Amino acid sequence: MGSRHGLRRGGQAAAVFSACPFLAFAVLLALPGLAAGDTHYYTFNVQMTNVTRLCVTKSIPTVNGQFPGPKLVVREGDRLVVKVHNHINYNVSFHWHGVRQLRNGWADGPAYITQCPIQGGQSYVYDFTITGQRGTLWWHAHFSWLRVHLYGPLVILPKRGEGYPFPRPYKEVPILFGEWFNADTEAVINQALQTGGGPNVSDAYTFNGLPGPTYNCSSKDTYKLKVKPGRTYMLRLINSALNDELFFGIANHTLTVVEADANYVKPFTVNTLVISPGQTMNVLLTTPPNPASPAYAMAIAPYTNTQGTFDNTTAAAVLEYAPTTTTLPPLPLPALPLYNDTGAVTNFSRNFRSLNSAQYPAQVPAAVDRHLLFTVGLGTDPCPSNQTCQGPNGTKFAASINNNSFFRPRTALLEAHYQRRYAGVLLADFPTTPPHPFNYTGTPPNNTFVQHGTRVVPLRFNTSVELVLQGTSIQGAESHPLHLHGYDFFVVGQGFGNFDPVNDPPNYNLADPVERNTISVPTAGWVAVRFLADNPGVWLMHCHFDVHLSWGLSMAWLVNDGPLPNQKMLPPPSDLPKC
Repeated sequence: MGSRHGLRRGGQAAAVFSACPFLAFAVLLALPGLAAGDTHYYTFNVQMTNVTRLCVTKSIPTVNGQFPGPKLVVREGDRLVVKVHNHINYNVSFHWHGVRQLRNGWADGPAYITQCPIQGGQSYVYDFTITGQRGTLWWHAHFSWLRVHLYGPLVILPKRGEGYPFPRPYKEVPILFGEWFNADTEAVINQALQTGGGPNVSDAYTFNGLPGPTYNCSSKDTYKLKVKPGRTYMLRLINSALNDELFFGIANHTLTVVEADANYVKPFTVNTLVISPGQTMNVLLTTPPNPASPAYAMAIAPYTNTQGTFDNTTAAAVLEYAPTTTTLPPLPLPALPLYNDTGAVTNFSRNFRSLNSAQYPAQVPAAVDRHLLFTVGLGTDPCPSNQTCQGPNGTKFAASINNNSFFRPRTALLEAHYQRRYAGVLLADFPTTPPHPFNYTGTPPNNTFVQHGTRVVPLRFNTSVELVLQGTSIQGAESHPLHLHGYDFFVVGQGFGNFDPVNDPPNYNLADPVERNTISVPTAGWVAVRFLADNPGVWLMHCHFDVHLSWGLSMAWLVNDGPLPNQKMLPPPSDLPKC
């Protein structure tokens, strides 16, 4: 993991990055002696900053005063050292979404899972190496709903001389899809947890923090992507929205998908794509040599089957061939599917296949040691006797996996595991099959109350796991984007209705299934994934809708050390935060 005193060695670079992180990569290339496998230093000052959108000015947490936060650029094999100083009144921690963090859960970031949060006035250094990964990932806060403002791209370039398995694009551009709330999002979720009802929804969607011209008082805050005719651009798409899967398209243009969650895929071309919170996608946009218009509209809009309220707006940005004063609506928006078009989502999702080349093989576990079935969905908690609740039939909304709603511990699970100090912290009895089987996608049971506990599934090192994630119709069937920390997994099968353990596995794709870190469980359906538990530590798995995460839709895997020295967890850093 490299020495921590290296922070002083890199002082010159760190100072530059803190002042102007977007110049960081250019600086790194200019500094002598920095090649692949070197160390990149960044400083994150978490501070309150006044930001105005939709004619509303509010003070929001930012990294280095930037919203969205700074772009981090490294190469496969490089070490990344990020010193975080927390200058706000909230606890905070940062997750490097999709980074495998081999043997090094201390750098993973989810509060109370791999670390205690960084308290106000405190600091922590995230020190990790990018091993065997290249592509688009991202970073975000992993405490309460703070990631609504605290997020940015993590670009991992291939090793020097390696290149891409497709023609090199003329230019690469990160585009982060987000959500803007006029209200204070911490107040929004705290009120919802208090009343038991669904939280208020966002006021706008954003492109790189800008809502654009479809919203009132927002045309000046429009993202413009300037392009030249007859060129190929790689858009590094990241869905950093809190609670919404999103359709995306560009009027009169097609997009060729070449990568998902920092894993190359067999290229396929679409007019519209759908991307879930937590997911990343690299797409190639080839511009025509003679565009018919100087500008075209890009747009995002939600995909959902929720029975609750949602932000049913469309955000727009501009693909600009020549400087233009044209503002929307004169630019026609791309034709995006209806908000509940599950068919369009299914047709898109079916396209994903691993590249599975000699250089990038799909190493799917062929034999399976452990088969698990997890139901994923909503539920309820009884209303306390001294209050009135706004959830279903006077209850409080909850969410669970196998009817267990995750109870946040008071100390970090990874520390408890490392010290073998489990009593009063966690139970190793997470149910590996549904405790009360029912017709999962049919009529829900009368009793929808959930259990609560800090439960984990223990796994022996190198166990091959097949996990079926089964959606339920309790409080309405909807899609759930599930994210697994510390691992990528192969998506070997999916379907609608209830998983059939006899008839569905013969239809699995074990040849070239897509490898991801975040997958949406289809609405009223199931998805099957496989992974090899070769990364020791405690790894969170959760719904990447933050509202469902707040309601308890998460669990953790406890992967034990292997027998060899390089199969054991690294010791904790000396500056690990205290709870």
